[in-house]
Amino acid sequence: MATLHTIKAHLYNNALTEDPNDYIARVSAERSLSIKDICESAVTRGGADVSAATMEHATSLFFKEMGYRLCDGFGVNTGWFNAAPHIKGVFNSPTEHFDPAKHRVLFEIQQGAELRKELDWVQVDILGVAETGLYIAQVTDVKTSSVNDVITPNYTLKISGYKLKIVGDNSANGIYFVAEVGGARTKVDASDIVVNNPSEIIVMVPALAAGEYKVEVTTQYSVGTVLKEPRTTIFDKILTVQ
Repeated sequence: MATLHTIKAHLYNNALTEDPNDYIARVSAERSLSIKDICESAVTRGGADVSAATMEHATSLFFKEMGYRLCDGFGVNTGWFNAAPHIKGVFNSPTEHFDPAKHRVLFEIQQGAELRKELDWVQVDILGVAETGLYIAQVTDVKTSSVNDVITPNYTLKISGYKLKIVGDNSANGIYFVAEVGGARTKVDASDIVVNNPSEIIVMVPALAAGEYKVEVTTQYSVGTVLKEPRTTIFDKILTVQ
């Protein structure tokens, strides 16, 4: 089958295993596309027979209604992805009621049959080992045990990865939470870095407002030395403050 799509990826040391010779591939994405971006592409590339603005409006209405129905307990199957509500937390007796302090409602989204079909047209180009090797592999919210999803202000967050240790006297060094909307950057105070190791950093999450964020780490650390200039990695998963 012919190739229609190409995904480029770099290799990074696998910080989640003890084997020094295994790597994981991370997609080298250009940027995240919004609903508006997709609708404009559908018109200019895909030949959609409605305007991008009309499509964006209809898509926004669809997702709003989908979210409403998911909150009523319905599952959603679009063909391209499936979504369903999920309850997280342990119930210690048959009569125990839902307690927001120990239980949470999450929404799980999985690829659907139509999206899986597209994989037959995808080629992956491995671009070699990334130059810096600095990367974030996983983020764990200690309060909720949520992985790569929810973060809780004023509680600890575990950041796992490779060459993450905050080292150097450049003022840019540190851990940042970058808002998806507006791009406001909140730096973690140095005194709130609880653990500072190459493969794991634990920090107190600042008093962030509700919204979506990405984690960014900037450091001059390298194995056995301090770099002249800082390097930065941004976690590719969006984290949510509820």
